[in-house]
This record gives sequence, structure tokens and C-alpha cells, in this order.
Amino acid sequence: MNKHLLSIDDVGADEIQEIFTTAAEMHDVQSRQVKKLPALRGRTVINLFFEDSTRTRSSFEIAGKWLSADVINLSAKGSSASKGESLRDTVLTVTAMGIDGLVVRHGASGAAEQISRWVDVPVINAGDGTHEHPTQALLDAYTLTRKLGTLEGKHVAIVGDLTHSRVFRSNLKCLTKLGATVTAVAPPTLMPAGVGDWSKAAGFSVSYDLDEVLSGSRRADAVMMLRVQRERMSGGFFPTAREYTVGYGLTRDRLARLEPGTPILHPGPMNRGLEISADAADALDSAVLDQVSAGVAVRMSVLYHLLAGEETS
Repeated sequence: MNKHLLSIDDVGADEIQEIFTTAAEMHDVQSRQVKKLPALRGRTVINLFFEDSTRTRSSFEIAGKWLSADVINLSAKGSSASKGESLRDTVLTVTAMGIDGLVVRHGASGAAEQISRWVDVPVINAGDGTHEHPTQALLDAYTLTRKLGTLEGKHVAIVGDLTHSRVFRSNLKCLTKLGATVTAVAPPTLMPAGVGDWSKAAGFSVSYDLDEVLSGSRRADAVMMLRVQRERMSGGFFPTAREYTVGYGLTRDRLARLEPGTPILHPGPMNRGLEISADAADALDSAVLDQVSAGVAVRMSVLYHLLAGEETS
């Protein structure tokens, strides 16, 4: 791997498979009574989060601790950033304390890459604005691989608020690198600008008809529902919540039309009753909790590959 993980562009298909192989070994740790490995003993990792998070921050914290690293969580509300300190000064102050790795979540697209230019330690992008969220894409692909065996030739539908989704952008890159075909499904108002040219260049399909994608002639082998990010919306992207659900939600009726064994993914947090029904979220084929479990294993793998070095490899 490169020194940093800022984007899925930083890892090739072979490196992704290496991450998955290690993650599978790390996954076994979760079933042990003592969940500790010595791989990162003596290393210090800072989780620097300028946006709220439950799953990502806690899974990075658990991943680091299970690898025996010293993990410290910092948030914007609890740091000098809340007093007006610049991002650069905050980052340089933290890294001057002799840390070994930095996990960053920030509301500005490109923030993680900028930080990587200021510091000498590995930086992991835990989500930057509407740009990317590489470890989420890796854990999603890892989850699907465990469910489907391989992603080569599989058809994955990514549905929802694509305009504001960094998860969509990272998943698109990751899934296509692993041989899957992707169909992006959303109402026109939530489809990214210039999606026509983008889809041709990146090799994915675009559809505004969720029912056709789920139960048509080329039905999806897996469905990933994305959260409607109302906190990032400044205008009316759809008339009402009910209208969105009718057109693009994974409702009970749509759930019934899926082929048995079709994995249902959602990166969370879920807006139950909006983009996904309670029936779908809790269905037998729902992989939502599998994603959470996979998140710890994949992030353990990423931390190991970036921080363990030759000493412990």
C-alpha cells in the first residue's frame, strides 16, 4: 500500500485482495474471548473527527485497540479547533506529540489529502466532505465478497442520495476494480452533475427506475441503499419524504420482489421508513450488521498494513 489511504485510487485490485485476506484473519479475533493482537504495540493512533460519527470512529478505535495500539479520540468540539485554531495548526500540534498514525474525518472535500501533505505519518481518510470514504467502500466490498463469493461479473445497484454521497464515489471505484458492474439509481435531483460523461468514463450505468433494476431482466445481485443526507441539503431535492419512498425506497413490496439471497447493504445511519423499510433493514438477507462487524476487521487490516511495517510483517 501507499503511505496513506486517502482514496480508493491509492489501492489496486491486488492490494484490495490483500486487505481482505488480512481482514478475514482479523475477523476471527472478534469471536475470541481475549480480542488482542500485539501487531501495533507501542504505536499511537489519533482519531481526529471534525464530523459526528458513531460507526466509523468506534470501529477505528476498537480496531486500533485490538491491535494493541494506543488510540486517542479527538473531536472538533473537544479541541482547540472550536476556539478558532486552523486545521493546519491543529494537525501539526497533534502530530508533534510523536504519534504514528492519523485517522481523519472532515466536512471539507480534499481535507485528508491536504493533511497528508503537512505531516510525516500515515493518514487514513475516514470521510472528507462529499469526496470519498475509502474504508467504508472496502468493508462494503469485503461484506459482499463474503456473501457472494466473488464480485467478478456481479451486478450491484447503489441507490439513493448520490449527489452528496462520498460512500457512492468510493464504492463505485472499489466495486468496479473488483470486476463488478454498478448501476447508480436516484431521482434526477439527487444524481451527480455530469453523471452521463462520468458514467461513460468510469464504466457504470445510470437508471432512474429502481423497480427495473431490482426485478428487471438484468436484476441486481446486491442492493446498497444510501442515506438521504438531509443535513447537506439546502433546497428541495424531492417534494415529500413519502414521494421519495414510493419512488426510491426499499419498501416491503420491493423487498418481496428481490431474489432470495440478494444481500441488502446500508452504510448507516439508516433513515428507517424513508430510504429503507424496517422489513428490509431487518430482513434475513440484510447485511447491515455484517457491515458493522466487517468494518472492524477491515480497519484492523488497513491499520496493520499501514502502520505495522516490516518489523511485524
